[in-house]
Formats: sequence, structure tokens, C-alpha cells
Amino acid sequence: MGVYAVKTTASQEQTVASMIANREADEIHAVLAPDALTSYVMVEADDHNIIERVMEEIPHARSLVPGESGISEVEHFLSPKPDVEGIAEGDIVELIAGPFKGEKAQVQRIDESKDQVTVELYEATVPIPVTVRGDQIRVLDSEER
Repeated sequence: MGVYAVKTTASQEQTVASMIANREADEIHAVLAPDALTSYVMVEADDHNIIERVMEEIPHARSLVPGESGISEVEHFLSPKPDVEGIAEGDIVELIAGPFKGEKAQVQRIDESKDQVTVELYEATVPIPVTVRGDQIRVLDSEER
């Protein structure tokens, strides 16, 4: 049993993955379409022949990449990366959601365990620390660069 890469049409990875997963093939064990991997779907199956057979019926599935991979090569796609990764204290960020949407702020504190960031708004007359989720901000300027 191995992991095989299926080349797809761009932006059709989720469609192809769900079509492969919905097939009633016992030889196909898992399907993975990570956002970080454009135009490819990873399929865990007993043999590449079953994938080639299923691919004939699926639009947007272009070809099977020659060779077989092990689970160790796709393991890093299986664990989600925290939203606060790549953000450092002192970074200039823009709030992209919530009541302060569109406001610029400076990062004061990062809580990786809760995936939250405490920022201080620039435009506020009184500096008020605001705690937001990591997916509600976008880094504009980083001190690490």
C-alpha cells in the first residue's frame, strides 16, 4: 500500500478528491487535497492500477505521477499549522474581521496555545489592547524581515 499523486486541473483539487473518495473502491483507503499543494491530490491505495481505473471516470483528473510515496512524505500535510505562525511581537498587522475590520495595529502579545494575538490599535486615541484570533489578522510589516 502506498501514496500516489494525481495531477489535476488547477483549482479542481477538492472536486477531484471528493469524486475519488465517493467511489466504492475498497482498494482506495484515503484521499488528501492539501491547500498548500496546488494541482495535486494524494491518494492512498493498494495499487496504482485502481487509481488509473478510477481516474478514467473523473473529469479534471489529468494523470498519475509515476512512482509511489510513503506516508512519511505527506505527514506534514496532516497536521494543521497554527494561524499565529509567522507572526512576531512588534509586527504591524491589519484586522480583516470583527468590529475593528480594516484597522491597523501592532502585535503586543501572542498566545500560541489559544491561537490568539493581542494587538494595540494605531488609530485609537487611548491605547486599548484587543485580543483577536490568529485568522482575523494579516501581517503588513514584519520586524523579522
